[in-house]
Amino acid sequence: MSEVKKQFGENLRQIRKSYGFSQEELAFASGIDRSYLGKIERGQVNLTIEKLYILAATIGCSPRELIPNPQPPAFKD
Repeated sequence: MSEVKKQFGENLRQIRKSYGFSQEELAFASGIDRSYLGKIERGQVNLTIEKLYILAATIGCSPRELIPNPQPPAFKD
């Protein structure tokens, strides 16, 4: 499992809860299947940019808030 997908899912779960949405409520309001939303939160699927914006708009946050801060790559000489 990709660390970025895992971190994104954790960010989504935290923000979803902080805005008072259950997983089922967010899935219904955004038109995304609840089981697919669960896979996103567990870091099991690649999310499209379109779904990122839909989730952010539904929650009422910026898409940027959902995206994890990537660690800079380790460069090898």
